[in-house]
Amino acid sequence: MQIDNKKKTVLIVMLTILTVAAVWGLSPVVNNNNGTSPDTAANDSIASQDTIIIKYGLPIEQFAVTYDTVRPHQTLAELLMKHGFTAQQVYDLAQCPDTVFDVRKMRPGRACAFINEKDSTATPRYFVYEESAKEYITFDIANNYTATRGENPSRWHENEVAGTVNTSLWVDMQKSGASPLLAMELSHIFGWSVDFFGIQKGDEFRLMYAQEYVEDKPMNNYRILAASFCASDSTVYAIPFVQDEEELFYNADGNSLEGAFLKAPLDYYRISSRFSNSRFHPVLKRYRAHHGVDYAALTGTPVYAIGNGKVIAKGYQAGGGGNYVKIRHNSTYVTTYMHLSRFAKGLKVGDAVKQKQVIGYVGSTGISTGPHLDFRVHENGKPINPLTIKSQPKKPISDSNRAAFMTVCDSLVKRLNGISIASEDKEKQEEDGSIS
Repeated sequence: MQIDNKKKTVLIVMLTILTVAAVWGLSPVVNNNNGTSPDTAANDSIASQDTIIIKYGLPIEQFAVTYDTVRPHQTLAELLMKHGFTAQQVYDLAQCPDTVFDVRKMRPGRACAFINEKDSTATPRYFVYEESAKEYITFDIANNYTATRGENPSRWHENEVAGTVNTSLWVDMQKSGASPLLAMELSHIFGWSVDFFGIQKGDEFRLMYAQEYVEDKPMNNYRILAASFCASDSTVYAIPFVQDEEELFYNADGNSLEGAFLKAPLDYYRISSRFSNSRFHPVLKRYRAHHGVDYAALTGTPVYAIGNGKVIAKGYQAGGGGNYVKIRHNSTYVTTYMHLSRFAKGLKVGDAVKQKQVIGYVGSTGISTGPHLDFRVHENGKPINPLTIKSQPKKPISDSNRAAFMTVCDSLVKRLNGISIASEDKEKQEEDGSIS
């Protein structure tokens, strides 16, 4: 039987469709016997992809992974050759540009991973060094030892804590079940309005915060969501709010807690000597003026510029202040930081510095009996007591933002006041007679 050209064309098209369907697994049936549609199948495929475990930016279960730890005094060559690298490969990897990572900075105790194709006996395809619990560097051995930086995914857990000062904010924060590092966070936030060198027994703190976690491991990274500090029956609140694209902490009246100058040039340490026109010098054994405040702290403690300014002097004074830095903040104020163990890396005369920027580290250089910072302030060329320097606050909440701010403030203040302090703290204070 002869088939005309039109019918022949139709048959060819049908055969082509059936062939493609067979090859690609297509089905002309919209619904199969169990009621699963193509859309459902696609969703199942997406769901299965979502379950793939990604680590170091790789589908880690598809590889063979060996984990290790950098040992004390272990060289890079020893570590790599232990896992099958040749001497040439070690050399090639060590040539990685130090703009990405300097392999000489690998530290004992840091984790690393050697990743290869499953069932492969060749040199690992990737070498991963965990610079921290969150950050890592991946060396792609098969791609000319290319090094790239990455971060493990993290999440934030919210929490709250409240407590009473019995010994020190650092200790009592820990007794309240929170990291003492949060005491540092509070000193940063309230540094313009609360004198943390003068806090008293019975002062109270409350805070809401978020802590970062990586693979369910807590990091020492915190974000303060709101806080309050009560001293001498006066409570100062710290309410975060974004204004003019800048997030600052404000008090309940809408005034910024951040001033032009910090209350102190370092975090939460003891004042060992105050401003005086006649102080007995412990080394020179005679009375003379001490136009500064001495902050006793461990050697190496970071020292901050108390405000924005310009470095106008940096040097060493053998017969007195040792290593020192002098900063001019404006036409009125100049501050000096003395007895430093060392300067911040790269700091030089003429540099512009920001408030809270590290300019050096506590030491005992010059004439000194122990590690401390001698901090001095000059106003219009005359020495003044650093503890009385005025701190002008930043711009308050504007009229256009006040309604939105008050809504946020009222909610956070209510939540802060609702955080209860452990009853044993109150009972202990009552026993000590500090609470009537």
